[in-house]
Amino acid sequence: MGNDELTLSMGNYQYMPLRDVVFHTLRDAILHGVLQPGERLMEIKLANRMGVSRTPIREAIRMLELEGLVIMVPRKGAQVAQITEKDLKDVLEVRMGLEELAVKFACQRITPKQLKELKRAAEEFEDQVNTVEEDDITALAEADVKFHDLIYKATDNQRLVQLLNNLREQMYRYRIEYLKDVETRGSLIEEHNGICKALGMHDERAAYQYTIVHIKRQQDTIMKMMQQNDEPDN
Repeated sequence: MGNDELTLSMGNYQYMPLRDVVFHTLRDAILHGVLQPGERLMEIKLANRMGVSRTPIREAIRMLELEGLVIMVPRKGAQVAQITEKDLKDVLEVRMGLEELAVKFACQRITPKQLKELKRAAEEFEDQVNTVEEDDITALAEADVKFHDLIYKATDNQRLVQLLNNLREQMYRYRIEYLKDVETRGSLIEEHNGICKALGMHDERAAYQYTIVHIKRQQDTIMKMMQQNDEPDN
């Protein structure tokens, strides 16, 4: 974890109170994988890197613990929470319900201009799949986020968009893990194109079916990766 990454993130929240700046900076670092699952959060070290006192660091860690992103380990202190199968299932169950509403409303309300933007986003994602470096998937993740954000925008329901945006932040850690699996990226392209086609035809059933396959594949892939990581080395 480099100083520059945390300092750059802090700049995004410069108009907030210092405690909130530190909280959001550390939260972003966890969600985006800058701070890895299992990594210890040393107050003095973080304070020095971020150029703040230990007090806002300590307060931010407590807030992150309430969100389930940080756990306190006896004799070791605070560390980034591991991604568990239960957490993944909980998040994806909520996502399935919200995504069902999103594709339903998007089918009914998407405009020709929005559909064109969505198709362009699907093409941009495919371009990223074909050009992304194996060890650099941030751009790929952002392209995937952009595609789904356009669907959310097409719902024309700000409350639903807010809920989905909040969930998107929680999903970011899982999205990064999922996109590490090179073999599944081709399936993502097919699913994005299928969703685009269904929305263009205003076919709610087809759009929902593609979305469910999309989410289920994500769950199955991440769980498989987690189980492989848990297997003891021979």
